[in-house]
Amino acid sequence: PTIDDPELAPEGHHVMSISASFAPYSLKQGWENHRDRFANKIVDLIEGYASGFSDIIVARELLTPPDIEAQYNISGGHWHHGELTIDQSFMMRPVHGAAQYDTPISGLFLCGATAHPGGGVTGIPGHNSAKRILAMGAGK
Repeated sequence: PTIDDPELAPEGHHVMSISASFAPYSLKQGWENHRDRFANKIVDLIEGYASGFSDIIVARELLTPPDIEAQYNISGGHWHHGELTIDQSFMMRPVHGAAQYDTPISGLFLCGATAHPGGGVTGIPGHNSAKRILAMGAGK
Protein backbone atom coordinates (compact mmCIF):
# COMPACT_ATOMS: atom_id res chain seq x y z
CA PRO A 1 0.00 0.00 0.00
CA THR A 2 2.92 2.41 0.44
CA ILE A 3 3.49 2.47 -3.32
CA ASP A 4 0.16 4.31 -3.65
CA ASP A 5 0.27 6.10 -0.27
CA PRO A 6 3.83 6.78 0.92
CA GLU A 7 2.51 8.42 4.10
CA LEU A 8 1.70 4.96 5.52
CA ALA A 9 5.37 4.43 6.44
CA PRO A 10 8.50 6.53 7.02
CA GLU A 11 10.61 7.35 3.98
CA GLY A 12 12.59 4.34 2.79
CA HIS A 13 10.17 1.88 4.41
CA HIS A 14 7.08 0.06 3.16
CA VAL A 15 3.99 -1.66 4.49
CA MET A 16 3.40 -5.23 3.34
CA SER A 17 0.32 -7.39 3.84
CA ILE A 18 0.27 -11.16 3.56
CA SER A 19 -2.91 -13.22 3.49
CA ALA A 20 -2.51 -16.82 4.59
CA SER A 21 -5.61 -18.75 3.62
CA PHE A 22 -6.99 -21.76 5.44
CA ALA A 23 -5.80 -20.88 8.94
CA PRO A 24 -8.00 -22.78 11.40
CA TYR A 25 -10.37 -20.81 13.62
CA SER A 26 -9.36 -22.62 16.78
CA LEU A 27 -6.33 -24.57 17.90
CA LYS A 28 -6.14 -27.13 20.73
CA GLN A 29 -3.84 -24.91 22.78
CA GLY A 30 -5.30 -21.63 21.51
CA TRP A 31 -3.94 -19.04 19.13
CA GLU A 32 -2.05 -17.15 21.82
CA ASN A 33 0.24 -20.15 22.25
CA HIS A 34 0.90 -20.41 18.50
CA ARG A 35 0.66 -16.83 17.21
CA ASP A 36 4.43 -16.19 16.95
CA ARG A 37 5.16 -19.67 15.62
CA PHE A 38 2.59 -19.25 12.83
CA ALA A 39 3.92 -15.80 11.88
CA ASN A 40 7.51 -17.09 11.94
CA LYS A 41 6.59 -19.96 9.59
CA ILE A 42 5.19 -17.46 7.08
CA VAL A 43 8.27 -15.23 7.32
CA ASP A 44 10.55 -18.28 6.97
CA LEU A 45 8.68 -19.38 3.86
CA ILE A 46 9.14 -15.98 2.23
CA GLU A 47 12.77 -15.91 3.39
CA GLY A 48 13.33 -19.04 1.29
CA TYR A 49 12.41 -17.06 -1.83
CA ALA A 50 13.69 -13.62 -0.79
CA SER A 51 16.89 -13.95 1.21
CA GLY A 52 17.24 -11.23 3.84
CA PHE A 53 13.47 -10.64 4.06
CA SER A 54 13.34 -11.34 7.79
CA ASP A 55 16.16 -8.85 8.45
CA ILE A 56 14.18 -5.88 7.14
CA ILE A 57 10.99 -6.42 9.16
CA VAL A 58 10.57 -3.54 11.61
CA ALA A 59 7.17 -4.56 13.03
CA ARG A 60 4.51 -7.13 12.29
CA GLU A 61 0.96 -7.96 13.27
CA LEU A 62 -0.82 -11.28 12.87
CA LEU A 63 -4.60 -11.31 12.66
CA THR A 64 -5.92 -14.79 13.40
CA PRO A 65 -9.44 -15.84 12.41
CA PRO A 66 -10.75 -14.96 15.93
CA ASP A 67 -9.05 -11.53 15.62
CA ILE A 68 -10.69 -10.91 12.24
CA GLU A 69 -14.05 -11.97 13.64
CA ALA A 70 -13.71 -9.62 16.63
CA GLN A 71 -12.31 -6.59 14.78
CA TYR A 72 -14.41 -6.72 11.63
CA ASN A 73 -17.51 -8.64 12.78
CA ILE A 74 -16.92 -11.33 10.15
CA SER A 75 -18.38 -14.59 11.42
CA GLY A 76 -15.75 -17.29 11.72
CA GLY A 77 -12.98 -14.87 10.76
CA HIS A 78 -13.32 -15.73 7.06
CA TRP A 79 -12.30 -12.80 4.88
CA HIS A 80 -14.22 -14.55 2.10
CA HIS A 81 -17.28 -14.71 4.42
CA GLY A 82 -17.34 -18.49 4.18
CA GLU A 83 -15.23 -21.53 3.52
CA LEU A 84 -13.45 -21.78 0.20
CA THR A 85 -14.54 -25.36 -0.26
CA ILE A 86 -16.08 -26.99 -3.31
CA ASP A 87 -19.54 -27.00 -1.72
CA GLN A 88 -19.37 -23.20 -1.36
CA SER A 89 -17.82 -22.32 -4.71
CA PHE A 90 -18.97 -21.43 -8.22
CA MET A 91 -22.73 -21.98 -8.69
CA MET A 92 -23.04 -22.96 -5.02
CA ARG A 93 -21.57 -19.77 -3.50
CA PRO A 94 -22.63 -18.83 -0.90
CA VAL A 95 -25.30 -21.55 -1.00
CA HIS A 96 -27.04 -23.29 -3.86
CA GLY A 97 -30.26 -21.25 -3.61
CA ALA A 98 -28.53 -17.86 -3.64
CA ALA A 99 -25.76 -18.40 -6.16
CA GLN A 100 -27.05 -15.97 -8.80
CA TYR A 101 -26.84 -12.91 -6.49
CA ASP A 102 -30.58 -12.75 -5.82
CA THR A 103 -32.05 -14.32 -2.71
CA PRO A 104 -35.41 -15.77 -1.69
CA ILE A 105 -36.15 -12.32 -0.16
CA SER A 106 -37.58 -10.10 -2.89
CA GLY A 107 -35.28 -7.17 -3.65
CA LEU A 108 -32.36 -8.51 -1.59
CA PHE A 109 -29.23 -9.16 -3.61
CA LEU A 110 -25.75 -10.34 -2.60
CA CYS A 111 -22.74 -8.37 -3.76
CA GLY A 112 -19.87 -8.79 -1.28
CA ALA A 113 -17.27 -11.37 -0.37
CA THR A 114 -20.02 -13.92 0.23
CA ALA A 115 -21.02 -13.89 -3.44
CA HIS A 116 -19.14 -15.54 -6.32
CA PRO A 117 -16.22 -15.25 -6.98
CA GLY A 118 -15.50 -14.40 -3.35
CA GLY A 119 -13.56 -11.88 -1.29
CA GLY A 120 -10.72 -9.63 -2.16
CA VAL A 121 -10.87 -6.11 -3.48
CA THR A 122 -11.97 -6.88 -7.02
CA GLY A 123 -15.46 -5.40 -7.15
CA ILE A 124 -16.49 -8.40 -9.25
CA PRO A 125 -19.28 -9.62 -6.93
CA GLY A 126 -20.85 -6.13 -7.02
CA HIS A 127 -20.48 -5.89 -10.79
CA ASN A 128 -22.05 -9.31 -11.28
CA SER A 129 -24.87 -8.53 -8.85
CA ALA A 130 -25.66 -5.27 -10.67
CA LYS A 131 -25.78 -7.15 -13.98
CA ARG A 132 -28.19 -9.67 -12.41
CA ILE A 133 -30.43 -6.89 -11.07
CA LEU A 134 -30.55 -5.21 -14.47
CA ALA A 135 -31.21 -8.52 -16.23
CA MET A 136 -34.14 -9.18 -13.88
CA GLY A 137 -35.59 -5.75 -14.57
CA ALA A 138 -35.12 -4.60 -10.98
CA GLY A 139 -33.26 -1.53 -12.19
CA LYS A 140 -36.42 0.00 -13.71
